[in-house]
Amino acid sequence: MRLLALSGSLRARSSNGAVLRSALGLWDGPATTADIGALPHFNPDLDGEGATPPAPVAALRTAVAAADALLLVSPEYAHGVPGVLKNALDWLVSSGECVHKPVAVITASPFPTGGDHANAQLRETLRMMTGEVVTAACREIPAIGPKVDGATERVKDEPTLADLATAMAHLATAAAPRTP
Repeated sequence: MRLLALSGSLRARSSNGAVLRSALGLWDGPATTADIGALPHFNPDLDGEGATPPAPVAALRTAVAAADALLLVSPEYAHGVPGVLKNALDWLVSSGECVHKPVAVITASPFPTGGDHANAQLRETLRMMTGEVVTAACREIPAIGPKVDGATERVKDEPTLADLATAMAHLATAAAPRTP
């Protein structure tokens, strides 16, 4: 099963990047991360009927269509979703690649809330896009700072790693082909 990850943080040494890398390491199959930083600002005029979407948008849509499941890992900015991730989702709203696609949302924050506002907003947006939000695979990770090993840029906290493994197992189960 192919997993595509989208990161809400473009920072090279982000703690959410460490969460994403750790989660991808727990996935049993091919996994890639989409380059959403290269997307232009969403503009419906660039994507209307008969228009050819910009190349980065077409690449994102192709990657999402080819994936069996999606993983969104994001910080929370000002109680909301980072603009870069919201922009990527805006480009996917009308194109249909997310329809019935199993998806997990993981937010991590230095605060005790674990990015709960951004997590809830992302889930709602994905539900509106008819994505299959796998609730059992979604997580809010509080106080992320000390849980990350700066040298390896991975999660080092064993309980958090175990929880991520459980989340990824739930996502894999949701993405597995169903027999009639």
